[in-house]
Amino acid sequence: MADSNAINIKIMGKDYLVACSENEKQELIRSAEYLNDKMSEIRDSGKIIGTDRIAVMAALNIAHELLNQENNEDISQNAIRSRIMSMSNKIEDALYKNRQFEI
Repeated sequence: MADSNAINIKIMGKDYLVACSENEKQELIRSAEYLNDKMSEIRDSGKIIGTDRIAVMAALNIAHELLNQENNEDISQNAIRSRIMSMSNKIEDALYKNRQFEI
């Protein structure tokens, strides 16, 4: 039975069920679309092969963007770290669950 607070997102053709509150649903969808776009750009460049490596490179690129945004908009570094860690934990959790299904 699916969690009523879970949402299905698709990243690079794979479905992931991610728990989130109703008020975060649209932000999660936008984040997943953004991540999918970043990962697709990296994959399409042909320089990096493998979903895990593509995901790491996308995470590094997004972290870099956020840190540059901090310099430009004077955003708190702790808030950025917290958001990156939160996104990283959600991605790791989804990847772990996906790997369990593949095994």
